[in-house]
Amino acid sequence: MNRTIHPRDPATVMKLDRMGSFHQSRLSFMRVLLRRLQDEAWHFDRPVFDIDARGVGRAVYSAHGPDRSYSLVAFANDLPPEKRSDRVIATEWDATFTLFDGVPTDEDLDRLERNVPRQEAGRVSDRELSLSRANRSVRLWDHVVERLAAGQQPDTEMVARVGYLMRTTAVYGSGKFGAADREKTADRPECRGPFQVEMLSVYLTRAFVLDLVEHMARLRAPDTAVTLDPALRRGFGIGNSTGLGMAPFLITHPVLINNWIAAREEALARVRSLPRATAAEAETFRRFAARARRHAQAWQSEHPVQIAKLRDLRADMDRLCEYLDNTDLAGDTPWNRLWIWAEGALTLEGQEQLVSLLMEPYGDLVDGLSMCMYADEMASFPIDGAMPVSALRAILEDIYGWALEIDWTRREAQARVWYTSEAKLEPRVGERFEEPIEPYEQPLCPGRDAARLHADLKQFPGATLAAFLLRHPQHRHIARRAQIAARFPYAEIRDNTIDAAMLPIDLLRAKLSFFGACHFDPRSDRWVRIKMYQNAPFPHELASGDADDWTYPHLPEAAE
Repeated sequence: MNRTIHPRDPATVMKLDRMGSFHQSRLSFMRVLLRRLQDEAWHFDRPVFDIDARGVGRAVYSAHGPDRSYSLVAFANDLPPEKRSDRVIATEWDATFTLFDGVPTDEDLDRLERNVPRQEAGRVSDRELSLSRANRSVRLWDHVVERLAAGQQPDTEMVARVGYLMRTTAVYGSGKFGAADREKTADRPECRGPFQVEMLSVYLTRAFVLDLVEHMARLRAPDTAVTLDPALRRGFGIGNSTGLGMAPFLITHPVLINNWIAAREEALARVRSLPRATAAEAETFRRFAARARRHAQAWQSEHPVQIAKLRDLRADMDRLCEYLDNTDLAGDTPWNRLWIWAEGALTLEGQEQLVSLLMEPYGDLVDGLSMCMYADEMASFPIDGAMPVSALRAILEDIYGWALEIDWTRREAQARVWYTSEAKLEPRVGERFEEPIEPYEQPLCPGRDAARLHADLKQFPGATLAAFLLRHPQHRHIARRAQIAARFPYAEIRDNTIDAAMLPIDLLRAKLSFFGACHFDPRSDRWVRIKMYQNAPFPHELASGDADDWTYPHLPEAAE
Protein backbone atom coordinates (compact mmCIF):
# COMPACT_ATOMS: atom_id res chain seq x y z
CA MET A 1 0.00 0.00 0.00
CA ASN A 2 1.04 3.65 -0.37
CA ARG A 3 1.72 4.66 3.22
CA THR A 4 1.46 8.43 3.70
CA ILE A 5 1.73 8.51 7.49
CA HIS A 6 5.01 7.59 9.13
CA PRO A 7 5.33 5.54 12.34
CA ARG A 8 5.39 7.58 15.52
CA ASP A 9 8.59 9.12 16.83
CA PRO A 10 10.45 6.75 19.21
CA ALA A 11 10.86 9.69 21.59
CA THR A 12 7.07 9.64 21.95
CA VAL A 13 6.49 5.89 22.06
CA MET A 14 9.41 4.70 24.19
CA LYS A 15 8.47 6.46 27.41
CA LEU A 16 7.71 4.28 30.43
CA ASP A 17 4.32 5.81 31.20
CA ARG A 18 3.15 5.22 27.63
CA MET A 19 4.62 1.72 27.46
CA GLY A 20 2.84 1.02 30.73
CA SER A 21 -0.43 1.82 28.91
CA PHE A 22 -0.07 -0.70 26.07
CA HIS A 23 -2.94 -3.13 25.35
CA GLN A 24 -3.14 -6.47 23.57
CA SER A 25 -3.68 -6.34 19.82
CA ARG A 26 -3.87 -8.47 16.67
CA LEU A 27 -0.06 -8.68 16.85
CA SER A 28 -0.05 -10.13 20.37
CA PHE A 29 1.55 -13.54 20.55
CA MET A 30 -1.46 -15.49 21.85
CA ARG A 31 -3.60 -14.29 18.97
CA VAL A 32 -0.83 -14.95 16.43
CA LEU A 33 -0.57 -18.53 17.73
CA LEU A 34 -4.29 -19.30 17.59
CA ARG A 35 -4.61 -17.91 14.07
CA ARG A 36 -1.80 -20.22 12.95
CA LEU A 37 -3.28 -23.25 14.72
CA GLN A 38 -6.59 -22.68 12.94
CA ASP A 39 -5.19 -21.72 9.53
CA GLU A 40 -2.94 -24.78 9.43
CA ALA A 41 -5.67 -27.11 10.75
CA TRP A 42 -3.70 -28.36 13.74
CA HIS A 43 -5.42 -31.22 15.56
CA PHE A 44 -5.21 -32.21 19.19
CA ASP A 45 -5.54 -35.31 21.35
CA ARG A 46 -5.07 -36.42 24.94
CA PRO A 47 -3.19 -39.73 24.87
CA VAL A 48 -2.66 -39.85 28.65
CA PHE A 49 -4.92 -38.73 31.49
CA ASP A 50 -4.10 -40.81 34.56
CA ILE A 51 -5.25 -38.73 37.54
CA ASP A 52 -6.94 -40.00 40.71
CA ALA A 53 -9.73 -38.57 42.86
CA ARG A 54 -7.24 -36.53 44.92
CA GLY A 55 -6.13 -34.78 41.74
CA VAL A 56 -2.75 -36.53 41.63
CA GLY A 57 -1.31 -38.03 38.47
CA ARG A 58 -0.13 -37.17 34.99
CA ALA A 59 -1.57 -36.20 31.62
CA VAL A 60 -0.39 -35.54 28.09
CA TYR A 61 -1.97 -33.10 25.61
CA SER A 62 -0.58 -33.29 22.08
CA ALA A 63 -0.82 -30.72 19.29
CA HIS A 64 -0.18 -32.04 15.79
CA GLY A 65 0.79 -29.60 13.04
CA PRO A 66 1.71 -29.97 9.36
CA ASP A 67 5.30 -31.02 10.14
CA ARG A 68 5.67 -31.66 13.87
CA SER A 69 3.90 -32.48 17.09
CA TYR A 70 4.31 -30.91 20.53
CA SER A 71 3.00 -32.30 23.81
CA LEU A 72 2.23 -30.67 27.12
CA VAL A 73 3.17 -33.10 29.88
CA ALA A 74 1.31 -32.22 33.09
CA PHE A 75 1.85 -33.50 36.62
CA ALA A 76 -0.97 -32.81 39.08
CA ASN A 77 -0.39 -32.64 42.82
CA ASP A 78 -2.51 -32.62 46.00
CA LEU A 79 -0.76 -29.65 47.59
CA PRO A 80 -1.42 -28.82 51.25
CA PRO A 81 -2.67 -25.22 51.61
CA GLU A 82 0.26 -24.17 53.80
CA LYS A 83 2.69 -25.01 50.99
CA ARG A 84 0.89 -23.00 48.31
CA SER A 85 2.80 -19.86 47.33
CA ASP A 86 3.18 -17.76 44.18
CA ARG A 87 6.67 -16.68 45.21
CA VAL A 88 9.64 -17.82 43.17
CA ILE A 89 11.12 -19.43 46.32
CA ALA A 90 8.27 -21.98 46.46
CA THR A 91 9.30 -25.64 46.12
CA GLU A 92 5.92 -27.33 45.52
CA TRP A 93 2.95 -26.47 43.31
CA ASP A 94 -0.52 -27.76 42.46
CA ALA A 95 0.62 -28.63 38.95
CA THR A 96 3.87 -28.62 36.97
CA PHE A 97 4.37 -28.82 33.22
CA THR A 98 6.81 -29.16 30.38
CA LEU A 99 6.27 -28.77 26.63
CA PHE A 100 7.82 -31.82 24.97
CA ASP A 101 9.19 -31.78 21.43
CA GLY A 102 7.12 -34.58 19.88
CA VAL A 103 4.98 -37.19 21.65
CA PRO A 104 6.60 -38.69 24.77
CA THR A 105 7.05 -42.41 25.37
CA ASP A 106 6.37 -44.05 28.73
CA GLU A 107 10.10 -43.91 29.38
CA ASP A 108 10.08 -40.14 28.71
CA LEU A 109 7.14 -39.68 31.07
CA ASP A 110 8.88 -41.59 33.87
CA ARG A 111 12.01 -39.47 33.43
CA LEU A 112 9.99 -36.27 33.41
CA GLU A 113 8.00 -37.30 36.47
CA ARG A 114 11.26 -37.54 38.41
CA ASN A 115 12.26 -34.00 37.41
CA VAL A 116 9.45 -31.69 36.29
CA PRO A 117 7.62 -31.53 39.67
CA ARG A 118 10.92 -30.41 41.22
CA GLN A 119 11.25 -27.49 38.72
CA GLU A 120 14.57 -25.71 39.43
CA ALA A 121 15.78 -28.60 41.57
CA GLY A 122 15.28 -31.04 38.69
CA ARG A 123 16.78 -31.21 35.24
CA VAL A 124 15.20 -31.65 31.86
CA SER A 125 16.72 -32.31 28.43
CA ASP A 126 16.76 -30.64 25.04
CA ARG A 127 13.66 -32.68 24.18
CA GLU A 128 11.81 -30.27 26.49
CA LEU A 129 11.08 -26.76 25.27
CA SER A 130 9.63 -25.14 28.38
CA LEU A 131 9.16 -25.68 32.09
CA SER A 132 6.29 -24.21 34.10
CA ARG A 133 4.16 -24.50 37.22
CA ALA A 134 0.77 -23.31 38.47
CA ASN A 135 -1.30 -23.06 41.63
CA ARG A 136 -5.05 -23.26 42.11
CA SER A 137 -7.21 -20.29 42.88
CA VAL A 138 -8.38 -22.27 45.87
CA ARG A 139 -11.72 -20.69 46.68
CA LEU A 140 -12.95 -20.78 43.09
CA TRP A 141 -11.49 -24.23 42.47
CA ASP A 142 -13.34 -25.75 45.43
CA HIS A 143 -16.53 -23.92 44.49
CA VAL A 144 -16.47 -25.21 40.90
CA VAL A 145 -15.77 -28.81 41.93
CA GLU A 146 -18.56 -28.74 44.53
CA ARG A 147 -21.10 -27.21 42.15
CA LEU A 148 -20.32 -29.53 39.27
CA ALA A 149 -20.36 -32.57 41.54
CA ALA A 150 -23.84 -31.53 42.71
CA GLY A 151 -25.06 -31.22 39.13
CA GLN A 152 -25.01 -27.41 39.12
CA GLN A 153 -23.08 -24.72 37.28
CA PRO A 154 -20.75 -22.44 39.29
CA ASP A 155 -21.75 -18.91 40.19
CA THR A 156 -21.25 -16.75 37.10
CA GLU A 157 -20.37 -13.60 39.05
CA MET A 158 -17.70 -15.45 40.99
CA VAL A 159 -16.26 -16.88 37.78
CA ALA A 160 -16.23 -13.44 36.15
CA ARG A 161 -14.59 -11.83 39.19
CA VAL A 162 -11.66 -14.27 39.37
CA GLY A 163 -11.49 -15.47 35.77
CA TYR A 164 -9.16 -18.45 36.21
CA LEU A 165 -8.89 -21.73 38.12
CA MET A 166 -5.08 -21.84 38.12
CA ARG A 167 -2.41 -19.22 37.71
CA THR A 168 1.11 -19.89 36.52
CA THR A 169 3.94 -18.57 38.65
CA ALA A 170 6.62 -19.13 36.00
CA VAL A 171 6.87 -20.32 32.40
CA TYR A 172 10.53 -20.90 31.62
CA GLY A 173 12.04 -21.51 28.18
CA SER A 174 15.17 -20.92 26.12
CA GLY A 175 17.60 -23.24 27.82
CA LYS A 176 16.74 -22.86 31.49
CA PHE A 177 17.39 -25.95 33.65
CA GLY A 178 18.52 -28.01 30.66
CA ALA A 179 15.59 -27.27 28.35
CA ALA A 180 16.25 -26.69 24.64
CA ASP A 181 17.87 -23.45 23.59
CA ARG A 182 15.93 -21.08 21.38
CA GLU A 183 18.24 -21.96 18.48
CA LYS A 184 16.80 -25.48 18.32
CA THR A 185 13.34 -24.26 17.26
CA ALA A 186 13.98 -20.76 15.88
CA ASP A 187 13.89 -21.88 12.25
CA ARG A 188 10.62 -23.79 12.57
CA PRO A 189 7.76 -21.71 11.13
CA GLU A 190 5.47 -22.38 14.09
CA CYS A 191 8.16 -21.35 16.59
CA ARG A 192 9.83 -18.51 14.70
CA GLY A 193 7.69 -15.76 16.20
CA PRO A 194 8.45 -14.59 19.73
CA PHE A 195 7.33 -16.78 22.63
CA GLN A 196 5.27 -19.17 20.51
CA VAL A 197 6.56 -22.16 22.50
CA GLU A 198 5.51 -20.56 25.78
CA MET A 199 2.14 -19.45 24.40
CA LEU A 200 1.40 -23.01 23.22
CA SER A 201 2.37 -24.35 26.62
CA VAL A 202 -0.05 -22.00 28.40
CA TYR A 203 -2.81 -22.68 25.86
CA LEU A 204 -2.62 -26.44 26.46
CA THR A 205 -2.31 -25.84 30.20
CA ARG A 206 -5.69 -24.12 30.14
CA ALA A 207 -7.26 -27.16 28.45
CA PHE A 208 -5.72 -29.44 31.10
CA VAL A 209 -6.95 -27.29 34.00
CA LEU A 210 -10.55 -27.27 32.79
CA ASP A 211 -10.49 -31.01 32.11
CA LEU A 212 -9.01 -31.60 35.57
CA VAL A 213 -11.68 -29.69 37.48
CA GLU A 214 -14.45 -31.54 35.61
CA HIS A 215 -12.65 -34.86 36.17
CA MET A 216 -12.40 -34.29 39.93
CA ALA A 217 -16.10 -33.39 40.14
CA ARG A 218 -16.99 -36.54 38.22
CA LEU A 219 -14.89 -38.76 40.52
CA ARG A 220 -16.41 -37.11 43.59
CA ALA A 221 -20.02 -37.72 42.50
CA PRO A 222 -20.24 -39.88 39.35
CA ASP A 223 -24.04 -40.12 39.49
CA THR A 224 -24.76 -36.38 39.68
CA ALA A 225 -21.74 -34.54 38.24
CA VAL A 226 -22.08 -32.39 35.13
CA THR A 227 -19.56 -30.64 32.90
CA LEU A 228 -19.26 -26.89 32.58
CA ASP A 229 -21.58 -25.07 30.24
CA PRO A 230 -19.44 -24.37 27.12
CA ALA A 231 -19.96 -20.60 27.24
CA LEU A 232 -19.12 -20.45 30.94
CA ARG A 233 -16.13 -22.76 30.39
CA ARG A 234 -14.61 -20.32 27.90
CA GLY A 235 -14.79 -17.62 30.57
CA PHE A 236 -11.92 -19.29 32.41
CA GLY A 237 -8.46 -18.20 31.37
CA ILE A 238 -5.11 -18.96 32.94
CA GLY A 239 -3.95 -16.56 35.59
CA ASN A 240 -0.37 -15.48 35.87
CA SER A 241 1.69 -13.83 38.58
CA THR A 242 4.61 -11.92 37.09
CA GLY A 243 7.25 -10.05 39.01
CA LEU A 244 10.62 -8.40 38.59
CA GLY A 245 12.15 -11.43 36.91
CA MET A 246 10.52 -10.31 33.66
CA ALA A 247 11.12 -6.56 33.91
CA PRO A 248 14.72 -6.22 32.58
CA PHE A 249 13.86 -8.21 29.43
CA LEU A 250 12.87 -5.03 27.59
CA ILE A 251 16.30 -3.58 28.33
CA THR A 252 18.43 -6.64 27.66
CA HIS A 253 16.88 -7.48 24.26
CA PRO A 254 16.96 -4.14 22.39
CA VAL A 255 16.69 -5.50 18.83
CA LEU A 256 13.85 -7.84 19.69
CA ILE A 257 11.91 -5.08 21.46
CA ASN A 258 12.51 -2.79 18.50
CA ASN A 259 10.97 -5.37 16.19
CA TRP A 260 7.91 -5.82 18.41
CA ILE A 261 7.21 -2.11 18.66
CA ALA A 262 8.22 -1.31 15.10
CA ALA A 263 5.63 -3.84 13.87
CA ARG A 264 2.98 -2.25 16.08
CA GLU A 265 3.86 1.25 14.92
CA GLU A 266 3.93 0.17 11.27
CA ALA A 267 0.44 -1.30 11.71
CA LEU A 268 -0.81 1.99 13.13
CA ALA A 269 0.82 3.99 10.31
CA ARG A 270 -0.70 1.71 7.65
CA VAL A 271 -4.22 2.12 9.03
CA ARG A 272 -3.85 5.88 9.50
CA SER A 273 -2.67 6.13 5.88
CA LEU A 274 -5.83 4.57 4.45
CA PRO A 275 -7.60 7.16 2.25
CA ARG A 276 -11.07 5.70 2.86
CA ALA A 277 -12.95 3.30 5.13
CA THR A 278 -15.71 1.13 3.73
CA ALA A 279 -19.05 1.08 5.53
CA ALA A 280 -18.29 -2.45 6.75
CA GLU A 281 -14.86 -1.44 8.09
CA ALA A 282 -16.31 1.58 9.88
CA GLU A 283 -19.05 -0.55 11.44
CA THR A 284 -16.53 -3.18 12.55
CA PHE A 285 -14.45 -0.50 14.23
CA ARG A 286 -17.47 1.02 16.01
CA ARG A 287 -18.43 -2.39 17.37
CA PHE A 288 -14.91 -3.08 18.61
CA ALA A 289 -14.83 0.32 20.31
CA ALA A 290 -18.09 -0.49 22.09
CA ARG A 291 -16.72 -3.89 23.11
CA ALA A 292 -13.51 -2.31 24.42
CA ARG A 293 -15.68 0.02 26.47
CA ARG A 294 -17.37 -3.01 28.10
CA HIS A 295 -13.96 -4.58 28.61
CA ALA A 296 -12.73 -1.51 30.49
CA GLN A 297 -15.86 -1.45 32.63
CA ALA A 298 -15.31 -5.07 33.69
CA TRP A 299 -11.62 -4.57 34.50
CA GLN A 300 -11.05 -4.37 38.27
CA SER A 301 -8.03 -3.61 40.43
CA GLU A 302 -7.33 -2.54 44.00
CA HIS A 303 -3.94 -0.97 43.29
CA PRO A 304 -3.99 2.88 43.44
CA VAL A 305 -1.96 3.31 40.24
CA GLN A 306 -4.19 0.97 38.27
CA ILE A 307 -7.37 2.42 39.74
CA ALA A 308 -6.37 5.82 38.35
CA LYS A 309 -5.45 4.31 34.98
CA LEU A 310 -8.79 2.49 34.81
CA ARG A 311 -10.59 5.73 35.58
CA ASP A 312 -8.77 7.34 32.67
CA LEU A 313 -9.44 4.40 30.35
CA ARG A 314 -13.17 4.26 31.09
CA ALA A 315 -13.53 8.00 30.56
CA ASP A 316 -11.54 7.70 27.33
CA MET A 317 -13.75 4.90 26.02
CA ASP A 318 -16.81 6.99 26.82
CA ARG A 319 -15.33 9.92 24.90
CA LEU A 320 -14.35 7.71 21.98
CA CYS A 321 -17.80 6.14 21.65
CA GLU A 322 -19.47 9.54 21.92
CA TYR A 323 -17.13 10.91 19.25
CA LEU A 324 -17.93 7.99 16.96
CA ASP A 325 -21.67 8.58 17.44
CA ASN A 326 -21.23 12.10 16.09
CA THR A 327 -18.56 11.58 13.42
CA ASP A 328 -18.78 10.49 9.82
CA LEU A 329 -16.09 7.92 9.01
CA ALA A 330 -16.89 8.06 5.31
CA GLY A 331 -14.71 11.09 4.51
CA ASP A 332 -11.06 11.32 3.52
CA THR A 333 -8.41 9.69 5.78
CA PRO A 334 -10.94 8.91 8.53
CA TRP A 335 -8.50 7.00 10.75
CA ASN A 336 -5.86 9.70 10.65
CA ARG A 337 -8.48 12.30 11.54
CA LEU A 338 -9.59 10.07 14.42
CA TRP A 339 -6.01 9.67 15.61
CA ILE A 340 -5.31 13.40 15.55
CA TRP A 341 -8.46 13.96 17.60
CA ALA A 342 -7.40 11.25 20.09
CA GLU A 343 -3.98 12.80 20.66
CA GLY A 344 -5.71 15.87 22.07
CA ALA A 345 -8.76 14.26 23.67
CA LEU A 346 -7.57 11.00 25.26
CA THR A 347 -5.08 10.05 27.95
CA LEU A 348 -2.21 7.66 27.29
CA GLU A 349 -4.46 4.74 28.24
CA GLY A 350 -7.06 5.67 25.67
CA GLN A 351 -4.55 6.50 22.95
CA GLU A 352 -2.81 3.15 23.28
CA GLN A 353 -6.13 1.31 23.41
CA LEU A 354 -7.01 3.08 20.17
CA VAL A 355 -3.78 1.80 18.56
CA SER A 356 -5.04 -1.73 19.16
CA LEU A 357 -8.61 -1.01 18.07
CA LEU A 358 -7.55 0.51 14.76
CA MET A 359 -5.99 -2.80 13.76
CA GLU A 360 -9.15 -4.86 14.30
CA PRO A 361 -10.91 -4.23 10.95
CA TYR A 362 -7.68 -4.72 9.00
CA GLY A 363 -6.31 -8.19 9.60
CA ASP A 364 -5.26 -8.49 5.96
CA LEU A 365 -3.25 -5.28 6.30
CA VAL A 366 -1.50 -5.87 9.62
CA ASP A 367 -1.42 -9.58 10.55
CA GLY A 368 1.55 -10.33 8.30
CA LEU A 369 3.66 -7.96 10.38
CA SER A 370 3.77 -10.65 13.07
CA MET A 371 6.36 -12.41 10.89
CA CYS A 372 8.71 -9.43 11.40
CA MET A 373 8.73 -9.62 15.20
CA TYR A 374 11.52 -12.15 15.76
CA ALA A 375 15.18 -11.11 15.88
CA ASP A 376 18.65 -12.56 15.35
CA GLU A 377 20.23 -10.55 18.13
CA MET A 378 23.72 -11.91 17.65
CA ALA A 379 23.89 -10.26 14.22
CA SER A 380 23.88 -6.83 15.88
CA PHE A 381 26.24 -7.73 18.74
CA PRO A 382 29.65 -6.80 17.22
CA ILE A 383 30.85 -3.28 17.91
CA ASP A 384 31.96 -1.17 14.95
CA GLY A 385 35.33 -0.06 16.31
CA ALA A 386 36.08 1.96 13.20
CA MET A 387 33.26 4.39 13.93
CA PRO A 388 34.60 7.91 14.49
CA VAL A 389 34.24 9.18 18.03
CA SER A 390 32.42 12.21 16.64
CA ALA A 391 29.79 9.95 15.05
CA LEU A 392 29.14 8.14 18.32
CA ARG A 393 28.80 11.45 20.14
CA ALA A 394 26.21 12.53 17.57
CA ILE A 395 24.26 9.30 18.13
CA LEU A 396 24.29 9.84 21.89
CA GLU A 397 23.10 13.43 21.55
CA ASP A 398 20.29 12.35 19.23
CA ILE A 399 18.98 9.23 20.98
CA TYR A 400 20.01 9.89 24.57
CA GLY A 401 19.60 13.67 24.60
CA TRP A 402 16.98 13.29 27.33
CA ALA A 403 19.56 11.51 29.52
CA LEU A 404 22.23 14.18 28.94
CA GLU A 405 19.85 16.72 30.48
CA ILE A 406 19.49 14.79 33.77
CA ASP A 407 21.58 15.77 36.79
CA TRP A 408 22.87 12.31 37.68
CA THR A 409 24.34 13.54 40.97
CA ARG A 410 20.81 13.93 42.39
CA ARG A 411 19.86 11.07 44.71
CA GLU A 412 16.41 10.82 43.12
CA ALA A 413 17.92 10.32 39.66
CA GLN A 414 19.86 7.23 40.71
CA ALA A 415 17.77 6.00 43.64
CA ARG A 416 17.32 2.43 42.38
CA VAL A 417 19.72 -0.47 41.78
CA TRP A 418 18.99 -3.45 39.56
CA TYR A 419 20.78 -6.58 40.79
CA THR A 420 20.43 -10.38 40.65
CA SER A 421 19.23 -12.46 43.59
CA GLU A 422 21.89 -14.93 44.68
CA ALA A 423 19.28 -17.42 45.89
CA LYS A 424 17.15 -17.60 42.74
CA LEU A 425 19.27 -15.87 40.07
CA GLU A 426 16.29 -13.60 39.39
CA PRO A 427 16.44 -9.83 38.75
CA ARG A 428 15.56 -7.58 41.65
CA VAL A 429 15.46 -3.83 42.23
CA GLY A 430 16.50 -2.17 45.48
CA GLU A 431 17.19 1.24 47.01
CA ARG A 432 20.72 2.48 46.37
CA PHE A 433 20.95 4.66 49.47
CA GLU A 434 19.18 2.31 51.85
CA GLU A 435 20.68 -1.10 51.05
CA PRO A 436 24.32 -2.26 50.56
CA ILE A 437 23.66 -3.49 47.02
CA GLU A 438 25.46 -1.04 44.74
CA PRO A 439 28.51 -3.35 44.24
CA TYR A 440 26.13 -5.88 42.63
CA GLU A 441 24.48 -3.45 40.22
CA GLN A 442 23.58 -4.73 36.75
CA PRO A 443 23.95 -2.47 33.66
CA LEU A 444 20.22 -1.80 33.33
CA CYS A 445 20.26 1.99 33.16
CA PRO A 446 21.29 2.89 29.59
CA GLY A 447 20.46 6.57 30.11
CA ARG A 448 22.95 7.09 32.92
CA ASP A 449 25.58 4.97 31.17
CA ALA A 450 25.12 6.96 27.96
CA ALA A 451 25.66 10.20 29.88
CA ARG A 452 28.87 8.80 31.38
CA LEU A 453 30.04 7.65 27.96
CA HIS A 454 29.31 11.05 26.45
CA ALA A 455 31.26 12.82 29.17
CA ASP A 456 34.33 10.66 28.59
CA LEU A 457 34.07 10.96 24.81
CA LYS A 458 34.26 14.73 25.08
CA GLN A 459 37.62 14.39 26.84
CA PHE A 460 39.09 11.79 24.47
CA PRO A 461 41.67 13.04 21.93
CA GLY A 462 41.61 9.98 19.67
CA ALA A 463 39.63 9.46 16.48
CA THR A 464 38.05 5.99 16.60
CA LEU A 465 35.78 4.12 18.93
CA ALA A 466 38.22 1.19 19.06
CA ALA A 467 40.94 3.43 20.46
CA PHE A 468 38.51 4.92 22.96
CA LEU A 469 37.34 1.53 24.23
CA LEU A 470 40.92 0.34 24.67
CA ARG A 471 41.32 3.15 27.16
CA HIS A 472 37.76 2.99 28.57
CA PRO A 473 36.59 -0.66 28.36
CA GLN A 474 33.86 0.00 30.95
CA HIS A 475 31.87 1.69 28.17
CA ARG A 476 31.76 -1.27 25.80
CA HIS A 477 28.19 -2.26 26.68
CA ILE A 478 26.69 1.21 26.20
CA ALA A 479 28.72 1.86 23.03
CA ARG A 480 27.20 -1.33 21.61
CA ARG A 481 23.70 -0.25 22.68
CA ALA A 482 24.13 3.17 21.09
CA GLN A 483 25.17 1.63 17.79
CA ILE A 484 22.20 -0.74 17.95
CA ALA A 485 19.79 2.10 18.76
CA ALA A 486 21.11 4.07 15.79
CA ARG A 487 19.99 1.24 13.48
CA PHE A 488 16.84 0.15 15.32
CA PRO A 489 14.79 3.20 16.31
CA TYR A 490 12.60 1.53 18.97
CA ALA A 491 15.43 -0.39 20.64
CA GLU A 492 15.90 1.98 23.56
CA ILE A 493 13.58 3.08 26.35
CA ARG A 494 13.80 6.86 26.51
CA ASP A 495 13.45 7.07 30.28
CA ASN A 496 15.44 6.75 33.49
CA THR A 497 15.13 3.15 34.69
CA ILE A 498 16.73 3.85 38.09
CA ASP A 499 14.76 6.97 39.01
CA ALA A 500 13.03 7.07 42.38
CA ALA A 501 9.66 7.42 40.62
CA MET A 502 10.26 4.55 38.14
CA LEU A 503 7.49 1.91 38.20
CA PRO A 504 8.68 -1.59 37.23
CA ILE A 505 5.07 -2.51 36.48
CA ASP A 506 5.28 -0.28 33.40
CA LEU A 507 7.98 -2.60 32.02
CA LEU A 508 5.91 -5.65 32.96
CA ARG A 509 2.77 -4.38 31.29
CA ALA A 510 4.53 -3.45 28.07
CA LYS A 511 5.90 -6.96 27.67
CA LEU A 512 2.71 -8.71 28.80
CA SER A 513 0.62 -6.69 26.36
CA PHE A 514 2.63 -8.24 23.54
CA PHE A 515 1.90 -11.64 25.02
CA GLY A 516 -1.80 -10.75 24.74
CA ALA A 517 -2.58 -10.44 28.44
CA CYS A 518 -5.70 -8.66 29.64
CA HIS A 519 -6.96 -7.23 32.93
CA PHE A 520 -3.61 -6.26 34.41
CA ASP A 521 -3.95 -6.17 38.19
CA PRO A 522 -0.82 -4.83 39.96
CA ARG A 523 -0.34 -6.04 43.52
CA SER A 524 2.51 -3.59 44.10
CA ASP A 525 4.74 -1.50 41.85
CA ARG A 526 6.81 -4.66 41.29
CA TRP A 527 4.45 -7.51 40.45
CA VAL A 528 1.19 -7.98 38.64
CA ARG A 529 -1.51 -10.57 38.03
CA ILE A 530 -2.96 -11.06 34.58
CA LYS A 531 -5.32 -13.34 32.67
CA MET A 532 -4.33 -15.26 29.55
CA TYR A 533 -6.62 -16.89 26.97
CA GLN A 534 -9.79 -15.88 28.82
CA ASN A 535 -12.75 -16.51 26.45
CA ALA A 536 -10.50 -18.12 23.84
CA PRO A 537 -11.73 -21.24 22.04
CA PHE A 538 -10.40 -24.53 23.39
CA PRO A 539 -8.36 -26.85 21.15
CA HIS A 540 -11.41 -28.94 20.24
CA GLU A 541 -13.26 -25.76 19.21
CA LEU A 542 -10.63 -24.26 16.90
CA ALA A 543 -11.78 -26.06 13.78
CA SER A 544 -15.30 -24.62 13.93
CA GLY A 545 -14.96 -21.33 15.81
CA ASP A 546 -13.28 -17.97 15.35
CA ALA A 547 -9.69 -18.29 16.54
CA ASP A 548 -9.16 -14.55 16.83
CA ASP A 549 -12.30 -12.75 18.02
CA TRP A 550 -12.30 -13.49 21.74
CA THR A 551 -10.36 -10.80 23.57
CA TYR A 552 -13.18 -8.25 23.96
CA PRO A 553 -16.60 -9.13 25.42
CA HIS A 554 -19.36 -9.35 22.85
CA LEU A 555 -22.21 -6.86 22.88
CA PRO A 556 -25.70 -7.90 23.91
CA GLU A 557 -27.68 -9.10 20.91
CA ALA A 558 -30.07 -6.16 21.12
CA ALA A 559 -27.15 -3.75 20.82
CA GLU A 560 -25.73 -5.63 17.85
